[in-house]
Amino acid sequence: MEIGTKLTKPSLKFRILFVIITTIMYSMTLWLFDYFSEEKLYSVNNLIIQGILFGLFFGIGFPYINEKLAGKFTNKIGVKIKPDLEENENIEIEGPANLYQGIEGVGGKIFLTDKKLIFKSHKINIQIRQTNIEYKNIDKISKRKTIKLINNGIRIITNDGNKYDFVVNERDLWLEKINERIE
Repeated sequence: MEIGTKLTKPSLKFRILFVIITTIMYSMTLWLFDYFSEEKLYSVNNLIIQGILFGLFFGIGFPYINEKLAGKFTNKIGVKIKPDLEENENIEIEGPANLYQGIEGVGGKIFLTDKKLIFKSHKINIQIRQTNIEYKNIDKISKRKTIKLINNGIRIITNDGNKYDFVVNERDLWLEKINERIE
């Protein structure tokens, strides 16, 4: 069973709002450069045209390119992630995740096996390793917010006081599946 591989697409309303905000922010930045420089760099028409083009590219073009190219790239990386298992250990659930190790959000996959929770990083990280957390060593599991805003984090605290902060899709489902194994 794989959890959390479905990505939601932003609505048309969100994309239009993003284009407008990006256009305004970029135009304001150019205007500030122009205002503080000794010579006039941009005309009003130039600011508007550059702002609109920048907003359209980053609001529509860049997400489209990212959707078409990044999906193929990340799927290849994700398929190749295989954890080192003990003899007679079986993977029951897996899905994409990040694990914060220091200041780095290490990308990879989280696995729930019949024996333990495993996080295995992909090769495009500074810290490449596998983290094993046996279910019997989990003291507490709780929800957390990523950058205090986004409800997609899980914190696992082990009996020895180690904290593991994960970012996952479908957080409540992961909490349910992990709690089933630690009870």
